[in-house]
Amino acid sequence: MKLNLTKPICFFDLETTGTNITKDRIVEISVLKIHPNENKESFTWRVNPEMPIPEEVTKIHGISNEDVANEPTFKSLAKTIHNFMKSCDLGGYNSNRFDIPLLAEEFLRAGIDFDIKNAVAVDVQTIFHKKEKRTLEAAYKFYCDKDLTNAHSAEADTNATYEVLKAQLDRYDDLENDTKWLAEFSAHKRFADFAGFIAYDKNEKEVFAFGKHRGKLVEDVLEEEPGYFGWIQNADFPLYTKKVLTAIKLRKLSDKLN
Repeated sequence: MKLNLTKPICFFDLETTGTNITKDRIVEISVLKIHPNENKESFTWRVNPEMPIPEEVTKIHGISNEDVANEPTFKSLAKTIHNFMKSCDLGGYNSNRFDIPLLAEEFLRAGIDFDIKNAVAVDVQTIFHKKEKRTLEAAYKFYCDKDLTNAHSAEADTNATYEVLKAQLDRYDDLENDTKWLAEFSAHKRFADFAGFIAYDKNEKEVFAFGKHRGKLVEDVLEEEPGYFGWIQNADFPLYTKKVLTAIKLRKLSDKLN
């Protein structure tokens, strides 16, 4: 089934040094851009993460320290990657929980304000888990009747993800061929940040989604306990989470002044 697109969508996959969104770095990124007329563009970049790749991680994706020693850093690639992906919707496999948050951190470290306020994100893994609850390899076999060779290669996983989504649309009549609808269906709880520390309540107000203030309005906590803001800013939280918190604090201050 052809994807019904109103704007380009970028399916992407990351291979990284680990799974810590705050501390780990990208070693490979592959992006497949699908245009509304079905034209495709794709690029894969190897990246020097400027930190060691643990041996156990290399065993998973096959990328060693030697493989990336002479590759460009993400900072040097950031503008090129951002220009390729900007103004596009996003698609991936477990991308809402991992790839998008980690990519946002890399962009912010490179001085690029990565924001998807005007985009939607379709997480193919969530659709799969809601329907069948399997892995990407199993999804590819189940939906496309193909074996996923070279799994954990960013390029192979990216192309498989795109094919799986099209097959899901063919299989399930209740799935709407609309990226905004698919993004909402594949989303978990709505969050103001990418990493899931600040959520929205039923009134679309930001609330903390962790710790001693879980469920409390962020504005109220910052008002009643100003030191909490400073603690988060100085602690090991994602840069994007800190950015969102700062915006809420400035918005509250502006409301007071007005």
